[in-house]
Amino acid sequence: MTQRSQFEPALFLGFIVIFSLEIAFTLKINPNLFLIGISLIYMLWLRVSPHKILWALIIVTPLAFGTWCSFWFFSQGDRLFNATLYVARLFAYVSMGSALTLTTTPKDLLQNVHQRFHLSNTFIYGLIAALNLLSQVQNQLKTIQYAAALRGIKYHLWSPQLYFKVLVNAGRWSEHLADAMHAHGFTEGAPRTEDPTGAWSMLQIILLSTILILLNVIIFWP
Repeated sequence: MTQRSQFEPALFLGFIVIFSLEIAFTLKINPNLFLIGISLIYMLWLRVSPHKILWALIIVTPLAFGTWCSFWFFSQGDRLFNATLYVARLFAYVSMGSALTLTTTPKDLLQNVHQRFHLSNTFIYGLIAALNLLSQVQNQLKTIQYAAALRGIKYHLWSPQLYFKVLVNAGRWSEHLADAMHAHGFTEGAPRTEDPTGAWSMLQIILLSTILILLNVIIFWP
């Protein structure tokens, strides 16, 4: 994607959680706009495709419209302010999430979180294995649809029979996956050799802490 330096995924995730908690209890619109702007600047700095950013915002637009209508028609007090506040908060969450997920791969994120926060090997490697199976699940969906079409049956994406057949196959995959992990020497609860992790980057901590300070200045500014 880019050769430019980026925040360490685990560190960035930790600060995103703090940012999210800050704006969750703040009845101001500006902090949300500030985080949206910072997230967009960060993604553009790392040369994330504008099309991906735009699609992330488009996908959440129907939910934002529903949120706006709900607070406009059913909230008490200043309806315009309430609707704008919660829509801005929604886009702030989406922007921060996109800034994390569009700048790193799920595998790198999970491995980094595992190394920094010492999460269970079984949990992390199980998630990685599940993510690696997504492409096979998509292919299996197409195969089941094609096979059904040959028999004159049409399965739509909302057809329960389609997902039942996929679940049956997923049960078989889980057994094969467990056998493969054991074959590679993975034992639940057993210690594993880990790559040594260096110290947190002080520059990244300072930059993210500065953003946090600026966010609090905006929140508590009279």
